Amino acid sequence: MGVFKDLGKALGISKDMDIEDFMNAAEAEDVDVLHKAADFYVKPISLQSEADTSIVEDELKQKNIILLNITPLARNPAKLKQVVNQLRGFALGINGDIARIDEDKILLTPSNVKIVKRKRT
Repeated sequence: MGVFKDLGKALGISKDMDIEDFMNAAEAEDVDVLHKAADFYVKPISLQSEADTSIVEDELKQKNIILLNITPLARNPAKLKQVVNQLRGFALGINGDIARIDEDKILLTPSNVKIVKRKRT
């Protein structure tokens, strides 16, 4: 219990608030107590619908790298192709890049970040 007490003190949690209550609090969703803030992030996003393209585009504008799970939209191949083409156009339009990693994942990068697509032997 001493570790949690020390962590609570470091986070400025009063005696009235339990560490579990703090970690479950809505304000703590974006708190990363183990790492310093970074300039850019690698963010996993699940492509549920065409509306999620705006989330991906916003993240790329903020210079974050996106690991896109396309499984939810894969049951509609025509829609998936349309959405991926839209994201490809956006990524290339901002001088970013896009590459398929496997059946379910696509990697998108922001401006001036390129993906090496050929395998080195």
